[in-house]
Amino acid sequence: MGSDVQIEEIIIVEGKSDTIAVRRAAGADTIETNGSAVSPETLMKIRHAQEKRGVIVFTDPDYPGRRIRAIIEEHVPGVKHAFLPKAQSISANGKKVGIEHATDEDIRAALAAVRTPAGERQEAPVTDAELVRLRLVGHPDARKRRNRLGEILKIGQTNGRSLVKRLAMFRIGRDEFMAAVAAIDEEGENHA
Repeated sequence: MGSDVQIEEIIIVEGKSDTIAVRRAAGADTIETNGSAVSPETLMKIRHAQEKRGVIVFTDPDYPGRRIRAIIEEHVPGVKHAFLPKAQSISANGKKVGIEHATDEDIRAALAAVRTPAGERQEAPVTDAELVRLRLVGHPDARKRRNRLGEILKIGQTNGRSLVKRLAMFRIGRDEFMAAVAAIDEEGENHA
């Protein structure tokens, strides 16, 4: 997805620095939420953009970014999602996290891996008991494993509850899910 490929959808970002980074990397149009208290006016703009061109929510991989994403999902059904791993969005001094700190290549890769929510609610490919068995909840490494799973599946960081929701929302089947878990297990064995 270089400068020769146009993104039709409008990208929803948090602020001006994110807009600059997205325009530099992908030449895409943006709407800024200007913080995690998304105003009714901004939601109206996002709803209009979704009707006219579609939108891709592309927020920072932190709590405020997840909060903005949840607010938009609640008020504007059917939005697409792009996720940037936290490791690719850390500032040079290591103190800040944000899309504006990512490389152009990482931004383009995240936008190329957009996830579209399922039209109909479907069953998650895993049960709560399996999440425990796979060390994705209730284990000292669970958060680290879920974060890596989110990177592999391009669904962002999640807690145990939101993991099940995202798997169903993005129609991630059991084979894709189990392959990602196997990749995490293999990485763990190679680092041991």
